[in-house]
Amino acid sequence: MRRRAVRGYTEHTHDTPLAMSFQAYLDDIRTKTGMGPDDFRRLAADKGCATRAGLRPGVKAAEIVEWLKADVGPGHGHAMAIVALPNGSKREGEA
Repeated sequence: MRRRAVRGYTEHTHDTPLAMSFQAYLDDIRTKTGMGPDDFRRLAADKGCATRAGLRPGVKAAEIVEWLKADVGPGHGHAMAIVALPNGSKREGEA
């Protein structure tokens, strides 16, 4: 994978994908943690952040990201992908 720095940022060259698909994030999370989407939905419910219908009113993504980073250890992007599951903004299998 080739990258070059541009004004403090890392820019991907033409042969490197610019972004992972949502499903690629989920696959990577499963590989690293052994946990899948249903596991994270249960965790969110256990923490009181979500119900079967989605996130509880008033729950902020930052709250979930914070406990995910502390308890499970994903990076910010992976934690945001996990937040999208109970939030309902993304579903498993989406690009």
